[in-house]
Amino acid sequence: MERRSFLKKAAVGASAGAVVTPALAQSLPTINWRLASSFPKTLDTIYGAADTFVKRVSQLTGGKFNIRVFAGGEIVPGLQVLDAVQAGTVECGHSASYYYFGKDATFAFDCAVPFGLTSRQHTAWYEQGGGRELTREFFKGYGVINFLGGNSGTQMGGWFRKEIKSVADLKGTKMRIGGFAGKVLERLGLVPQQLAGGDIYPALEKGTIDAAEWVGPYDDEKFGFYKVAPYYYYPGWWEAGASFSFYVSLKEWEKLPKEYQAAIEAASYEAHVVMQAEYDARNPTALASLLKKGVKLRAFPKDMLDASYKAAVDVMNEEAAKNAKFAKIYEPWKQFRKDQNQWASVAEAPMQNFLISSTKSGGK
Repeated sequence: MERRSFLKKAAVGASAGAVVTPALAQSLPTINWRLASSFPKTLDTIYGAADTFVKRVSQLTGGKFNIRVFAGGEIVPGLQVLDAVQAGTVECGHSASYYYFGKDATFAFDCAVPFGLTSRQHTAWYEQGGGRELTREFFKGYGVINFLGGNSGTQMGGWFRKEIKSVADLKGTKMRIGGFAGKVLERLGLVPQQLAGGDIYPALEKGTIDAAEWVGPYDDEKFGFYKVAPYYYYPGWWEAGASFSFYVSLKEWEKLPKEYQAAIEAASYEAHVVMQAEYDARNPTALASLLKKGVKLRAFPKDMLDASYKAAVDVMNEEAAKNAKFAKIYEPWKQFRKDQNQWASVAEAPMQNFLISSTKSGGK
């Protein structure tokens, strides 16, 4: 259901917490669902999106539609949320779709691909560029309907035990990274490693791995990576705007009253906006804190970015050549990205760059 239609209906309510009128609420069923998250409660920004979502669904339905959130591992492991929704173990979930890259690389478009869309661009693509229709057609094959569920913004490039001065320094580096980024960097000599979040710090400390990427300053500081890998690189070109998603079982979705479907749509948008706002507000303070602790902030060398971009184009073109589902999204997505970046070069980027340079030069 379109948001405008929902908002018109919502206006009937006496307050944000009682959108469903008393008479209507009495006629609607009481429904209790479970939501499996891919994330631990300690990641309050990402895990918190699910809390925002379920609270708003309950409020918008007068307390008739209630969803209980379970952190990663409480019902199923964090990387099995999609499977749990597909199998009917839970009615809905909250995850990052590129976790399921191994099933089909097409999943990554719902989250992030190398040198992909920024947070705002991804939302624009999903909302106005055909992204919703394309990804929902794909997810339908898994018995799932997907909704926007937050965005981290552009992520950091990760923590390294040694300084990276050129693309040659990547050779033999063992890094915790997976999916598309892992395939791309493997072509540059890096050795990708798959590790769960809780295993990263001890692996870095013992030297089992040489580097690791996670999210950004606010989340990374909590894990203490800076204590064993002092070089902090940017940008995380594999996640220009990592978008998270809510998954709902199509079978269960079709059983819901239209009012409850509308509540899910509206609540997912709120959770999506709130997560991005939290990261934008908290990352600057966290980065300043890390720098005070001696973190060595570094930009990836230009030759590495150039080589990574070329490798990423090659990898994605190869995938499109052998995967029709991937190609169906990739071709229109590429044109959307091109148009977006041309527009950004006219207004957004020049304005942002001017403000950054002015601030650095002592402007107020």
